[in-house]
Amino acid sequence: MKPLADLATSIPRSGIREVMELASSMDDVIHLEVGEPDFATPEEIVEAAGEAARAGYTRYTPNAGFMSLRRAVAERLVAAGRSDVTYEHIVITPGAVCALATAVFATVNQGDEVLIPDPGWPNYRSMVMLCGAEPVPYELDRATGYMPRDGSLAAVASPRSKLLMTNSPANPTGAVFSHETARQLYEFASARDLYVVSDEVYESFVFDGRHESLAQFDTDGRVIVVSGFSKSFAMTGWRLGYAIAAPPIAVIMAKLMEPLVSCASSIAQKAGEAALRLPDERVGEMRRSYARRAVLVNDILGSVGLLMAVPRGAFYALVDVSAAGSNSNEIARDLLRTERVATAPGATFGAQAEATVRISLAAEESVLVEGCRRIRRYLEDVSKERASLPSGPPSS
Repeated sequence: MKPLADLATSIPRSGIREVMELASSMDDVIHLEVGEPDFATPEEIVEAAGEAARAGYTRYTPNAGFMSLRRAVAERLVAAGRSDVTYEHIVITPGAVCALATAVFATVNQGDEVLIPDPGWPNYRSMVMLCGAEPVPYELDRATGYMPRDGSLAAVASPRSKLLMTNSPANPTGAVFSHETARQLYEFASARDLYVVSDEVYESFVFDGRHESLAQFDTDGRVIVVSGFSKSFAMTGWRLGYAIAAPPIAVIMAKLMEPLVSCASSIAQKAGEAALRLPDERVGEMRRSYARRAVLVNDILGSVGLLMAVPRGAFYALVDVSAAGSNSNEIARDLLRTERVATAPGATFGAQAEATVRISLAAEESVLVEGCRRIRRYLEDVSKERASLPSGPPSS
């Protein structure tokens, strides 16, 4: 037979999923590899979904989603200070990942360059490659708390650059943009006439301070914000996200939904409307829990220098595993085999995360604590073993 598509086969598989599948065949594993809230979806949301199904909301919806949900999202944004947002800016998607992909497809041509964070979520690279564009990593340095810098961006930008992708609160680093960082990123994009896709799906989980969106500086409609329901409302399996874009871009993104996915689930959309009616305190409970877990992780791993940075948001942390070597894929597998702890290999997030593994704080506290203790024990044992090895060739 003729070969399969070059583009599809050239895209690397996520190391997160590889560890997840390997762990699924093993018993008694502590799962810290996947970013999925351990909280149950609030009962009000589940009830609303059931009522919607019984009421007949089981058919196709418009590509951009139910008008009622688009209006509800816009109203929530207006209440949060985005006074310029209307339903025309909102596109409802089956998960935030679809919103990210359609935002890229709507703005990028084959051969364009897209600036992506390193370390950053590996799907950014994959969706850029699917467009026939070139992902160009920009360095996020541990010394700066994994904050993007003009220098690292300017070093890789070129006349072919078309789009800048940003993420705050950040996966995998837990970094959170300051007001000044967000402003500088927007000014960089504006000066070079770049579109911006701002991944803000973890916006509800900032442990100290407030979430700073690049959209607050946008004067010409170049910023596309992506968020969703999966993290904030513990609805990962419901597959419900959205994009906020200037109406001309939103129209194109909605059009792209048709050949890709048609529309988001009608039942999930009605559940999303119920989610937006919940009091803010419900999300606040989850945020405070993740903040406590970040403290616990820092007590166990940070106290001995194993945390690359203390998480300030989202629910992830990068762990320094250089004591065990530099190949994070091998280390993640060895850690799973010897200690029964599943982690995400740092290499899947980019070159700047090699010799690390990512752990998710979205695990029950006692499980997270035990997992961190096992990681620390593993690294201490490896260090002792290496220290006992001969340091040079035997004497003659």
